[in-house]
Amino acid sequence: MQKGLLQIYSGNGKGKTTASVGLIVRALGQGLRVLWVRLLKPVAPPSGEVIFLEGTAGLEIITAGVGIIGRKVPPDEVRVNIETAFRAAVTRIATESFDLLVIDEINNALHRTYLDLDEVLSFLDGRPDQLEVVFTGRHAPAALINRAELVTQMEELKHPYAAGIPARRGIDY
Repeated sequence: MQKGLLQIYSGNGKGKTTASVGLIVRALGQGLRVLWVRLLKPVAPPSGEVIFLEGTAGLEIITAGVGIIGRKVPPDEVRVNIETAFRAAVTRIATESFDLLVIDEINNALHRTYLDLDEVLSFLDGRPDQLEVVFTGRHAPAALINRAELVTQMEELKHPYAAGIPARRGIDY
């Protein structure tokens, strides 16, 4: 690949993770190496995309492990968990050759101050030239939006949760 770009998938609408997983599949199909970091999402129940892709050649997954969806977790525990996962990813990028890095829910982690924006910006400044980076999650910081070459804002017009329809296995996770 040539110079890697920064892509941001943000907004209140559904589809940010789905779009990034589609990109992961496309990259793997073309023989690229991918590091996928998952923040703020619970380990259980496992999402369908993780069940399907786990163990795929060319893909490494780092899951922070502490999910906040439907749970009350002490903020300090979440912060340490996210910082540990992010720093593990930075180490993997520094020691191995990857073509694509996807950090799912990093925008939310930054918004909730679980992760330091300056640390993320420093990582972006020092990343390998060919590394494509995708950040997902609501509330993308302006500093990231300004740096990105591609920004997609998902807009929610209607959602089944508003009608009391819970998340469905195989469709929503």
